[in-house]
Amino acid sequence: MKTNVTEKYNCVIIELKGNVMGGPSTEDFSKLLHSLVDEGKTNVIVDLGKVKFMNSSGLGMLIGGMTTLRKADGDLRICRADNKIESLLVVTKLITVFKHFKTLDEAVKSYD
Repeated sequence: MKTNVTEKYNCVIIELKGNVMGGPSTEDFSKLLHSLVDEGKTNVIVDLGKVKFMNSSGLGMLIGGMTTLRKADGDLRICRADNKIESLLVVTKLITVFKHFKTLDEAVKSYD
């Protein structure tokens, strides 16, 4: 899994690429989120548009990230999940936990 971090308006966008399968990537993702919280940046969007595959460990990574940000009075929202990832969220009922958006712009506007 690779990440690309950018900022747009009042939020940080973390674009994930490749396979999201936990492992060492989970620790890197957690460190990234904690450093953002330390900087006072707690409005985060995870862009899943370039994710090819995600397993339960990848879902756990996102849940952990959301918990970290909510404890800091922020939130983690997701966008651009393809049909496979969206069906995974539906089956696990996480679709009701995450605020999810079809486009990045919609996700950014949701923080207004």
